[in-house]
Amino acid sequence: MKIFASLLLPVFFLISCQNTPKEDSVQANSSFEEYLSFENRDDQYTGGIKMIPINTDNGTFKVWTKRVGNNPTKKVLLLHGGPGMTHELYECFDGYFPQEGIEYIYYDQLGSYYSDQPADLSLWNTERFVEEVEQVRKALGLDNSNFYLLGQSWGGILAMEYALKYQDNLKGLVISNMMSSIPEYNTYAQTVLGPQMDPEIYKEIKAMEEAEDFGNPRYGELLFEHYYTEHVLRRPTDQWPEAVMRTLKHANNQVYVHMQGYSEFGITGDATLKDWDVKERLKEIRVPTLVIGARYDTMDPDHMEWMSKEVQNGRYLYCPNGSHLSQYDDQKNYFDGVIRFVHDVDQGSF
Repeated sequence: MKIFASLLLPVFFLISCQNTPKEDSVQANSSFEEYLSFENRDDQYTGGIKMIPINTDNGTFKVWTKRVGNNPTKKVLLLHGGPGMTHELYECFDGYFPQEGIEYIYYDQLGSYYSDQPADLSLWNTERFVEEVEQVRKALGLDNSNFYLLGQSWGGILAMEYALKYQDNLKGLVISNMMSSIPEYNTYAQTVLGPQMDPEIYKEIKAMEEAEDFGNPRYGELLFEHYYTEHVLRRPTDQWPEAVMRTLKHANNQVYVHMQGYSEFGITGDATLKDWDVKERLKEIRVPTLVIGARYDTMDPDHMEWMSKEVQNGRYLYCPNGSHLSQYDDQKNYFDGVIRFVHDVDQGSF
């Protein structure tokens, strides 16, 4: 359990489904076989995988991407959480997007397991990650006729920042399980979620945080038993999906700690994201936007509903059974809402 729990420390900041009518699902494809075909694609040899070069001030590195399906007007690039997690958090999308004819692209950000992992702290900042996403977009041939960007948790921060700079390249934006203000997230975690725990357990956790005793196995054990299974993924530990456990195993703690920090009740200390806040700029986002919140999330669902009204063209999706990984613990509501959003934007009915 001690080893198991130590792998789970980064999980907090990672980081549902009635199908839409089938006549909507494949309208841009002549057949389902065409959706599945790799014929005449430059990534046929690798089964959809591309290692994309990313230019930075400190050199050129490669990031891993994998395309699934073919749809000229519906292509969803998935931004994983963390920072420093992996695309594996989204493997459940395999169960929902293909039958809807939606193309989607798995992507490990620089520093994540399947991409290059340079040991250079100067690379781990939001501005550079935004430019990385833009280079990935260009390499994959995505544009405002087809490009949907879906980001969850840290990926939601990255998606918001990308939209604020490059929204002219987007067709649709999905902000999943992420507030627009870290200070307000900190307040929610410390004044709402923490006090919901058993007072003695919460006191013990806070004492270890104040002592910066984050390596104590007891810290991970308490969080997993009393916090993660309530607010990150609402399943007993032996029912956590293998893909999620694989993500935790592959996490890059250097990236995670530098940007998010050690604490699971907010971002504190010297973590670079601790003052991040774009709530006053949401009104600048005019691209069709879906904001996803969940009842048991680590993020305040009321704040995310507010976000959907701040953007110029927004919709709110509420997952009443979900937590931070609501693509797993409230799949019915999560995927119904996301799929409907993509179809509605594509048909001009959003």
